[in-house]
Amino acid sequence: MTNEGRLKLTTRGDREIMMTRTFDAPRKLVFDAFTKPEFVKLWLLGPPGWSMPVCEIDLRVGGTFRYVWRKAGVPDMGMGGIYREVVAPERIVSTEKFDQVWYPGEAIGTLVFAEQGGKTTVTQTVLYQSQEARNAVLKSGMETGVAASYDRLADLLVRGLEKGAAQS
Repeated sequence: MTNEGRLKLTTRGDREIMMTRTFDAPRKLVFDAFTKPEFVKLWLLGPPGWSMPVCEIDLRVGGTFRYVWRKAGVPDMGMGGIYREVVAPERIVSTEKFDQVWYPGEAIGTLVFAEQGGKTTVTQTVLYQSQEARNAVLKSGMETGVAASYDRLADLLVRGLEKGAAQS
């Protein structure tokens, strides 16, 4: 498997951010990487130096998720939400709210996993409550963190999820 590309970030309308990345891996494997805590903890870390001591996922409609990131010398950063739609291995819709007030209200995130020829394109769309909230997120450096996480995921998929989890 190879790294198929880089993160593509675009805005849609006044309140949405859409991020797309293609991975050279089957959809089921990529879906597992996004939904199983033992894998999420390995790649969803943002820039170097962060860890994820809390990763809880109850993947079902009405189920919740909770992530906490940690970096020496920086306050912990936590967020969570509720799953509104789960269609494995195609689509997940959930709410998203950070413990710290990075933006007002909660956001709605939609993940779509589309496979073609053994490669999976992940499209993540986040709808914010206002244009101001979306713009604050864009200015936060979020794009750098997502790109670093997706690069880490691409490397993990090349090594194989189970091998990567066993080595951690």
